[in-house]
Amino acid sequence: MDALASLLDGPRARGAFLLRAVMEPPWSVRIEDRAPLCVMTMARGEAWVVPETGSALRLRPGDVAIARGPDPYTVADDPATAPQAWILPGEVCRTAEGEDLAETMALGVRTWGNSPDGSTTMLIGSYLLEGEISGRLPAALPPLLVVPGEQWDCPLMPWLAEEIVKDEPGQEAVLDRLLDLLLISVLRAWFSRPEAETPAWYRALGDPVVGPALRLLQNHPAYPWTVAGLAARTGISRAALARRFTTLVGEPPMAYLTGWRLALAADLLREPDATLGSVARQVGYGSAFALSAAFKRERGVSPREHRALHAAASAG
Repeated sequence: MDALASLLDGPRARGAFLLRAVMEPPWSVRIEDRAPLCVMTMARGEAWVVPETGSALRLRPGDVAIARGPDPYTVADDPATAPQAWILPGEVCRTAEGEDLAETMALGVRTWGNSPDGSTTMLIGSYLLEGEISGRLPAALPPLLVVPGEQWDCPLMPWLAEEIVKDEPGQEAVLDRLLDLLLISVLRAWFSRPEAETPAWYRALGDPVVGPALRLLQNHPAYPWTVAGLAARTGISRAALARRFTTLVGEPPMAYLTGWRLALAADLLREPDATLGSVARQVGYGSAFALSAAFKRERGVSPREHRALHAAASAG
């Protein structure tokens, strides 16, 4: 598994929110839906994305922006335009006075805006729920990034523009996969920049010693790893591996393994049919009790409480 694949490893889009927004100036939309990640592409016209803190970024045709939640931000024809609509959790859209805009601004299948012939068209895809492993992805990104159209070559946007307005069997699955592919393509371009800032564990995957050790831990979490066993598999002494791993990753091998196992467990627990015992076996704990104790110690909630919180978030 390469570094980018590792970063993207985890739950994929499931029933993601996708929308074609068609707007005519002046327009401004305040986004407060707390979605962990939103991908915005400019199909026509221009727009500004104004984060809660930091500078506004301009989007031109072909540009792609990724906004990292849960902090709010504004998308507008001009940074000075006052918001006219608020997007809230649960795909709720309202005015400042609380008037529901869902029907008022509906323009067709997955199409929304203030004018059917508006001069600005954006394609928007939001990941609604944050998985624990894929949660490492937002942590590796700035609150807002833009990849200019001239810096990457991706044929997905015309395809997405065509598919987003269709209402056919299996369309939700098609759009989920297109959104995933678009996200991967954008991140390839973003992380390939010479000045790209990546997390320590991501950089360590390229190290000839620590990289193989990380991949062993990530790909085989259920194995009863020890530092000595990991060192033997990577052809280096136990002390040397522990020292180099800690320096490059920022924590010792077994501490990293614990975090990885619990992240895996947190995702698996989101599946309603998964038992605590089966999850424990998949992530390397000898019993449900051992996993529950580790989960509570590291995360402050029990697996049962974690599952209940996820169920409540999904229902909301």
